[in-house]
Amino acid sequence: MTAAARLLRVPLSGVLLIGVLLIVSFASAKAEDYDPWPGLVQDIFNNRPMNDGAEVLAIEMPARAEDASLVPVTLRSKLSPADTRRIKTITLVIDKNPAPMAAKFTLGQDANVTAISTRVRVNSYTDVHAVAELSDGQLYVTKVYVKASGGCSAPAAKNPEEAQAHTGQLRYRQFTQASDGATSGAREAQVMVGHPNNSGLQMDQVTQLYIPAFFIDDLKLSQDGSLVLAMEGGISISEDPNIRFTYVPNGAKHFEAEAKDTQGHVFQHEWPVESSGS
Repeated sequence: MTAAARLLRVPLSGVLLIGVLLIVSFASAKAEDYDPWPGLVQDIFNNRPMNDGAEVLAIEMPARAEDASLVPVTLRSKLSPADTRRIKTITLVIDKNPAPMAAKFTLGQDANVTAISTRVRVNSYTDVHAVAELSDGQLYVTKVYVKASGGCSAPAAKNPEEAQAHTGQLRYRQFTQASDGATSGAREAQVMVGHPNNSGLQMDQVTQLYIPAFFIDDLKLSQDGSLVLAMEGGISISEDPNIRFTYVPNGAKHFEAEAKDTQGHVFQHEWPVESSGS
Protein backbone atom coordinates (compact mmCIF):
# COMPACT_ATOMS: atom_id res chain seq x y z
CA MET A 1 0.00 0.00 0.00
CA THR A 2 1.35 3.40 -0.94
CA ALA A 3 1.90 6.19 1.60
CA ALA A 4 -0.88 8.18 -0.08
CA ALA A 5 -3.29 5.25 0.25
CA ARG A 6 -2.40 4.77 3.91
CA LEU A 7 -3.01 8.49 4.53
CA LEU A 8 -6.47 8.18 2.94
CA ARG A 9 -7.33 5.48 5.50
CA VAL A 10 -6.49 7.80 8.45
CA PRO A 11 -9.60 9.42 10.02
CA LEU A 12 -10.01 13.14 9.47
CA SER A 13 -9.26 13.87 13.13
CA GLY A 14 -5.97 12.02 12.78
CA VAL A 15 -5.04 14.02 9.69
CA LEU A 16 -5.75 17.24 11.56
CA LEU A 17 -3.64 16.08 14.50
CA ILE A 18 -0.76 15.22 12.19
CA GLY A 19 -1.04 18.67 10.62
CA VAL A 20 -0.99 20.39 14.00
CA LEU A 21 2.02 18.38 15.12
CA LEU A 22 3.88 19.24 11.93
CA ILE A 23 3.12 22.94 12.38
CA VAL A 24 4.24 22.88 16.04
CA SER A 25 7.42 20.98 15.15
CA PHE A 26 8.19 23.43 12.36
CA ALA A 27 7.58 26.44 14.63
CA SER A 28 9.76 24.93 17.38
CA ALA A 29 12.55 24.29 14.91
CA LYS A 30 12.32 27.85 13.62
CA ALA A 31 12.42 29.22 17.18
CA GLU A 32 15.42 27.04 18.00
CA ASP A 33 17.22 28.23 14.84
CA TYR A 34 16.48 31.90 15.43
CA ASP A 35 19.58 33.89 16.35
CA PRO A 36 18.72 37.15 18.16
CA TRP A 37 22.34 38.31 18.46
CA PRO A 38 22.51 40.54 15.33
CA GLY A 39 19.45 42.44 16.54
CA LEU A 40 20.91 42.74 20.04
CA VAL A 41 24.13 44.20 18.62
CA GLN A 42 21.98 46.88 17.02
CA ASP A 43 19.74 47.50 20.04
CA ILE A 44 22.34 47.36 22.83
CA PHE A 45 25.55 48.41 21.09
CA ASN A 46 24.21 50.63 18.29
CA ASN A 47 25.70 48.28 15.67
CA ARG A 48 29.27 49.06 16.72
CA PRO A 49 31.87 46.68 15.25
CA MET A 50 32.68 43.62 17.36
CA ASN A 51 36.19 42.20 17.57
CA ASP A 52 37.09 38.65 18.61
CA GLY A 53 37.51 38.78 22.38
CA ALA A 54 39.16 35.38 22.89
CA GLU A 55 42.39 37.04 24.04
CA VAL A 56 40.64 39.77 26.01
CA LEU A 57 37.87 38.23 28.10
CA ALA A 58 36.72 34.78 29.24
CA ILE A 59 33.15 33.92 30.22
CA GLU A 60 32.73 30.84 32.40
CA MET A 61 29.33 29.16 32.87
CA PRO A 62 28.16 25.56 33.21
CA ALA A 63 27.15 23.98 29.91
CA ARG A 64 24.00 22.66 31.61
CA ALA A 65 22.60 24.53 34.60
CA GLU A 66 21.54 22.66 37.74
CA ASP A 67 19.18 25.50 38.69
CA ALA A 68 18.11 27.84 35.88
CA SER A 69 17.33 30.61 38.39
CA LEU A 70 20.83 30.49 39.96
CA VAL A 71 23.33 29.98 37.16
CA PRO A 72 26.90 30.95 38.12
CA VAL A 73 28.84 33.14 35.72
CA THR A 74 32.41 34.44 35.94
CA LEU A 75 33.88 37.12 33.69
CA ARG A 76 37.66 37.06 33.67
CA SER A 77 40.16 39.42 32.04
CA LYS A 78 42.72 37.76 29.78
CA LEU A 79 44.76 40.89 29.10
CA SER A 80 48.44 40.39 29.83
CA PRO A 81 50.14 42.65 32.40
CA ALA A 82 52.19 44.10 29.53
CA ASP A 83 49.05 45.26 27.69
CA THR A 84 48.65 49.01 28.16
CA ARG A 85 44.89 48.84 27.52
CA ARG A 86 42.38 48.27 30.28
CA ILE A 87 38.81 47.01 30.37
CA LYS A 88 36.39 49.88 31.01
CA THR A 89 33.06 48.04 30.89
CA ILE A 90 31.73 44.51 30.48
CA THR A 91 28.18 43.93 29.24
CA LEU A 92 26.63 40.53 29.92
CA VAL A 93 23.91 39.52 27.43
CA ILE A 94 21.74 36.40 27.78
CA ASP A 95 20.49 36.32 24.22
CA LYS A 96 17.11 34.57 24.59
CA ASN A 97 16.08 35.98 27.96
CA PRO A 98 13.01 38.27 27.95
CA ALA A 99 15.31 41.19 28.84
CA PRO A 100 18.61 40.07 27.24
CA MET A 101 20.97 42.63 28.83
CA ALA A 102 21.58 41.02 32.21
CA ALA A 103 24.11 43.52 33.53
CA LYS A 104 26.64 46.16 32.58
CA PHE A 105 29.71 46.36 34.80
CA THR A 106 31.84 49.51 34.94
CA LEU A 107 35.33 48.91 36.29
CA GLY A 108 37.07 51.53 38.41
CA GLN A 109 39.97 53.15 36.59
CA ASP A 110 42.52 52.37 39.30
CA ALA A 111 40.98 49.25 40.86
CA ASN A 112 42.41 46.78 38.31
CA VAL A 113 39.39 44.47 38.52
CA THR A 114 40.32 41.22 36.77
CA ALA A 115 37.41 38.90 37.64
CA ILE A 116 33.70 39.29 38.41
CA SER A 117 31.37 36.46 39.45
CA THR A 118 27.63 36.54 39.99
CA ARG A 119 24.48 34.43 39.51
CA VAL A 120 21.92 34.86 36.74
CA ARG A 121 18.58 33.54 35.51
CA VAL A 122 18.55 31.72 32.18
CA ASN A 123 15.14 31.28 30.57
CA SER A 124 15.91 28.94 27.66
CA TYR A 125 18.75 27.23 25.81
CA THR A 126 20.81 30.18 24.65
CA ASP A 127 24.09 31.79 23.75
CA VAL A 128 25.45 34.09 26.45
CA HIS A 129 27.70 36.91 25.23
CA ALA A 130 30.14 39.06 27.17
CA VAL A 131 31.25 42.29 25.50
CA ALA A 132 34.23 44.22 26.85
CA GLU A 133 34.86 47.83 25.95
CA LEU A 134 38.54 48.63 26.24
CA SER A 135 40.32 51.92 26.75
CA ASP A 136 41.16 51.88 23.02
CA GLY A 137 37.45 52.44 22.34
CA GLN A 138 36.97 49.02 20.72
CA LEU A 139 34.45 46.29 21.62
CA TYR A 140 35.56 42.68 22.08
CA VAL A 141 33.08 39.80 22.33
CA THR A 142 33.14 36.21 23.52
CA LYS A 143 30.34 33.73 24.16
CA VAL A 144 29.30 30.39 25.65
CA TYR A 145 26.21 28.22 25.15
CA VAL A 146 24.10 27.31 28.17
CA LYS A 147 21.34 24.72 28.46
CA ALA A 148 18.72 25.89 30.96
CA SER A 149 15.04 26.78 30.94
CA GLY A 150 12.48 28.59 33.06
CA GLY A 151 14.90 30.60 35.18
CA CYS A 152 13.09 33.92 34.83
CA SER A 153 9.72 32.50 35.90
CA ALA A 154 10.94 30.21 38.69
CA PRO A 155 9.26 30.94 42.06
CA ALA A 156 11.23 32.94 44.62
CA ALA A 157 13.11 30.93 47.23
CA LYS A 158 11.77 33.08 50.07
CA ASN A 159 8.16 33.78 50.96
CA PRO A 160 7.04 37.45 50.68
CA GLU A 161 7.34 38.15 54.43
CA GLU A 162 10.83 36.68 54.65
CA ALA A 163 11.90 38.52 51.49
CA GLN A 164 10.61 41.84 52.84
CA ALA A 165 12.47 41.41 56.13
CA HIS A 166 15.62 40.56 54.20
CA THR A 167 15.41 43.39 51.65
CA GLY A 168 18.18 45.97 51.86
CA GLN A 169 20.59 43.92 53.98
CA LEU A 170 24.14 44.35 52.72
CA ARG A 171 26.93 41.94 53.59
CA TYR A 172 30.61 42.12 52.76
CA ARG A 173 33.30 39.48 52.85
CA GLN A 174 36.96 39.86 52.03
CA PHE A 175 39.55 37.22 51.35
CA THR A 176 43.24 37.14 52.13
CA GLN A 177 44.39 37.30 48.53
CA ALA A 178 43.18 36.70 45.03
CA SER A 179 43.48 33.26 43.50
CA ASP A 180 44.47 31.89 40.07
CA GLY A 181 47.45 34.10 39.35
CA ALA A 182 45.81 37.52 39.58
CA THR A 183 47.82 40.72 39.69
CA SER A 184 50.33 40.88 42.54
CA GLY A 185 48.74 42.51 45.59
CA ALA A 186 45.22 41.77 44.38
CA ARG A 187 42.59 40.37 46.67
CA GLU A 188 39.07 39.02 46.41
CA ALA A 189 35.94 40.40 48.02
CA GLN A 190 32.25 39.64 47.92
CA VAL A 191 29.19 41.84 48.38
CA MET A 192 25.72 40.36 48.88
CA VAL A 193 22.49 42.37 48.66
CA GLY A 194 19.30 41.04 50.22
CA HIS A 195 16.61 41.65 47.61
CA PRO A 196 13.90 39.55 45.88
CA ASN A 197 14.96 40.83 42.46
CA ASN A 198 11.55 39.90 41.08
CA SER A 199 11.65 39.39 37.32
CA GLY A 200 8.03 40.28 36.59
CA LEU A 201 7.50 36.79 35.17
CA GLN A 202 7.02 34.97 38.47
CA MET A 203 3.54 34.05 39.65
CA ASP A 204 2.18 34.47 43.17
CA GLN A 205 1.27 30.91 44.16
CA VAL A 206 -1.70 32.14 46.25
CA THR A 207 -3.31 34.80 44.02
CA GLN A 208 -2.12 33.29 40.69
CA LEU A 209 -1.21 36.83 39.61
CA TYR A 210 2.17 37.89 38.25
CA ILE A 211 4.45 39.58 40.76
CA PRO A 212 5.58 43.01 39.45
CA ALA A 213 9.22 43.42 38.48
CA PHE A 214 11.24 44.77 41.40
CA PHE A 215 15.03 44.53 41.30
CA ILE A 216 18.38 46.14 42.04
CA ASP A 217 19.20 48.30 39.02
CA ASP A 218 22.27 50.11 40.33
CA LEU A 219 25.12 48.96 42.58
CA LYS A 220 28.33 50.84 43.34
CA LEU A 221 31.29 49.44 45.27
CA SER A 222 34.07 51.77 46.40
CA GLN A 223 37.14 51.91 48.60
CA ASP A 224 37.28 55.23 50.47
CA GLY A 225 35.24 56.86 47.72
CA SER A 226 37.27 55.50 44.81
CA LEU A 227 35.15 53.35 42.49
CA VAL A 228 36.02 49.67 42.36
CA LEU A 229 33.04 48.33 40.48
CA ALA A 230 29.56 49.47 39.43
CA MET A 231 26.74 47.34 38.07
CA GLU A 232 23.67 48.34 36.09
CA GLY A 233 21.41 45.35 36.68
CA GLY A 234 18.25 43.89 35.19
CA ILE A 235 15.73 41.11 35.77
CA SER A 236 18.23 38.40 34.83
CA ILE A 237 20.29 38.88 38.00
CA SER A 238 19.23 36.25 40.52
CA GLU A 239 17.43 36.78 43.81
CA ASP A 240 19.73 38.25 46.51
CA PRO A 241 22.39 39.62 44.11
CA ASN A 242 25.83 38.32 44.94
CA ILE A 243 28.96 39.85 43.39
CA ARG A 244 32.42 38.40 43.95
CA PHE A 245 35.37 40.20 42.39
CA THR A 246 39.14 40.53 42.29
CA TYR A 247 40.69 43.98 42.67
CA VAL A 248 43.78 45.81 43.89
CA PRO A 249 43.40 47.67 47.23
CA ASN A 250 44.51 51.29 47.33
CA GLY A 251 45.24 51.38 51.05
CA ALA A 252 41.71 52.49 51.92
CA LYS A 253 40.44 52.00 55.46
CA HIS A 254 36.82 51.46 54.45
CA PHE A 255 34.89 49.63 51.76
CA GLU A 256 31.51 51.07 50.76
CA ALA A 257 28.46 49.70 48.95
CA GLU A 258 25.42 51.59 47.67
CA ALA A 259 22.51 49.76 46.05
CA LYS A 260 19.39 51.25 44.47
CA ASP A 261 16.29 49.41 43.29
CA THR A 262 13.52 50.10 40.80
CA GLN A 263 11.22 51.49 43.51
CA GLY A 264 13.73 54.18 44.46
CA HIS A 265 15.02 52.60 47.67
CA VAL A 266 18.67 53.29 48.49
CA PHE A 267 20.69 50.91 50.66
CA GLN A 268 24.14 51.89 51.92
CA HIS A 269 26.75 50.39 54.18
CA GLU A 270 30.48 50.57 54.83
CA TRP A 271 32.88 48.18 56.47
CA PRO A 272 36.44 48.49 57.78
CA VAL A 273 39.05 46.95 55.51
CA GLU A 274 40.94 44.30 57.42
CA SER A 275 44.64 43.78 56.97
CA SER A 276 43.99 40.09 56.35
CA GLY A 277 40.79 38.55 55.02
CA SER A 278 38.80 35.60 56.22
